[in-house]
Amino acid sequence: MTERGFTVRALGEIAIRCIDLDAMVAFYRDVIGLEPLGDPDNGRIVFFRIAEGFGGHTAVLALFRHDIEGAGHTKAGAVPPVTGSGSSLHHIALSLPWEEQDAVIEWYEKLGRDYTIEAFDWVGWRGVFTFDPDGNTVELVAKNPQWSESSSPSPELATR
Repeated sequence: MTERGFTVRALGEIAIRCIDLDAMVAFYRDVIGLEPLGDPDNGRIVFFRIAEGFGGHTAVLALFRHDIEGAGHTKAGAVPPVTGSGSSLHHIALSLPWEEQDAVIEWYEKLGRDYTIEAFDWVGWRGVFTFDPDGNTVELVAKNPQWSESSSPSPELATR
């Protein structure tokens, strides 16, 4: 414990203001395979279960229509948000087991999706990257179970 009296233990939620909520819901449900929590057709805010999370709070992805106010009094925007290189969001990474990454690649191939694969040898990760309908980069990342710190290049030499 720190002098603050608390330590963050997990990511609870990723919330995205969407340009096209329906297309984003379809992508995260049908392509990525996340399970909707509640009504995915409500037209305002849709929550997806990512994982169990920590302390009883399910880790979720929340998709908000960009023109409605969100939790924490996050202001609505009349103009759709900027994505890609004009956004402050670099990418979203979702974890899965190493042995399932080949299935991701096969699934993307079957769907005709563009994707790239990138290895991060300094930590033993491999990411399969694609884009969601709003143009955000989505990574499905896994750690190589054969990786060891002694066989990796130093992090100063690696780039991500």
